[in-house]
Amino acid sequence: MLFGFPLLSLAIWVPIAFGVLVLATGGDRNARVARLLALIGAVLGLLVTLPLYARFETAAVGFQFQELAPWIASFHANYHLGIDGVSLLLILLNSFTTVLVVIAGWEVIQTRVAQYLASFLFLSGFMNGVFSALDALLFYVFFEATLIPMFIIIGVWGGPNRVYAALKFFLYTLIGSLLLLVALIYLYNAADGSFSLLDLYRLPLPLTAQILIFVAFFLAFAVKVPMWPVHTWLPDAHVEAPTGGSVVLAAIMLKLGAYGFIRLSLPIVPDASHTLAGVVIALSLVAVVYIGLVALVQADMKKLIAYSSISHMGFVTLGIFIFNAQGLEGAVIQMISHGFVSGALFLCVGVLYDRMHSRMISDYGGVANTMPVFAAFFMLFAMANAGLPGTSGFVGEFLVVMGSVRENFWYAAAAATTLIFGAAYTLWMYKRVIFGAVANSHVGGLSDLEPREFVVLGLLAVAVLAMGLWPYPFADVLHVSVDGLLNHVMHSKLP
Repeated sequence: MLFGFPLLSLAIWVPIAFGVLVLATGGDRNARVARLLALIGAVLGLLVTLPLYARFETAAVGFQFQELAPWIASFHANYHLGIDGVSLLLILLNSFTTVLVVIAGWEVIQTRVAQYLASFLFLSGFMNGVFSALDALLFYVFFEATLIPMFIIIGVWGGPNRVYAALKFFLYTLIGSLLLLVALIYLYNAADGSFSLLDLYRLPLPLTAQILIFVAFFLAFAVKVPMWPVHTWLPDAHVEAPTGGSVVLAAIMLKLGAYGFIRLSLPIVPDASHTLAGVVIALSLVAVVYIGLVALVQADMKKLIAYSSISHMGFVTLGIFIFNAQGLEGAVIQMISHGFVSGALFLCVGVLYDRMHSRMISDYGGVANTMPVFAAFFMLFAMANAGLPGTSGFVGEFLVVMGSVRENFWYAAAAATTLIFGAAYTLWMYKRVIFGAVANSHVGGLSDLEPREFVVLGLLAVAVLAMGLWPYPFADVLHVSVDGLLNHVMHSKLP
């Protein structure tokens, strides 16, 4: 609460309320009204989150802006919200991305406009709910609720194989989440009927029980990340999803799994997290190296960026499970940077697709001759994806590599290969699409960025450069939260 205003509740329910209003506009005859309402809702949703950062006490230990109210009395489940530095950054990223997605789809989506925009507003509210829930049952409800809008976005506005991709996405993530529910019910009984995460953090559990719970958590969150080998739903979902769907999927939804590891796995089952950290690190390094090589051979730009996301998220899970401050802070900063960069890359592909209706690299060449401003933006985001110093992509990866060196030199050596592979597949794609002579008459007829596209890519360019050149505002809110989590994890004692 701040000045009597429940900021976290506003961050959740303002987008959802405007989503309902957007749906109420009816069919496409009121599309302009739907767009305006969606933009107002997205901007207000962002504005109510800004005081969270402005008033966040970087030196305070524990969760801030807490809200507590009875919810389901028979289960002792409460509407309990609160944030630390990790969830603060993710809420800001989510709300910022929602504004960009609404603007990006302003003219592109011409059918079922209200339903399309409302889906993103609902999704934004649900994800803010995940990032701020301090009740395990509330966390689970929001965690599962995010599946519904994205399933609809892919299944209705996606490509030719959208139904297959939507079902695969839904089934993969739902099956993993059911194990999460089983684990939470066990913890509820073990905590004498409490779903409060703060109670679960203090719960003494034997190692065998911790390992079983960790496995259940892992299967739920690894699919969301997604980690190798449960990653196969992501390329299909990205290829078939509309541009806005790909942006939110990459920028925000993949972070739900990594956030689950930080918020549930590490503090609730710390000893099992230590015991099985080697397995997670091994799978993370496979994702970094192997998936980076897979990205090199892709002919579809969207699929290449999708595999790139899997490789970069491998960096995130590596940073989480090496159990030092540099690694964990680097993982969170990498999540935020990946949100900016992957979202920008998918928007760039969307700009080209809207003009040529093709994502195949071979259909392009010489785009810089006809779209020089677009080529400059695309160059910045490609360099950030490759981890160029001075961009956001460098900061998180550098911290994770430094943290990995402290844990094991060979972890760092394997992880650092992403700097080579990332540069290889990103710049090779950029070279074939942007440089050279004009490939064909279609490329020759391309027009440069429209004002709406310039605004969206410009905002992301500012974010990428600001984080790369001055990461302090992002890292400053993390220090106490990360130190507190690591202190809890490293000093846990088995009963």
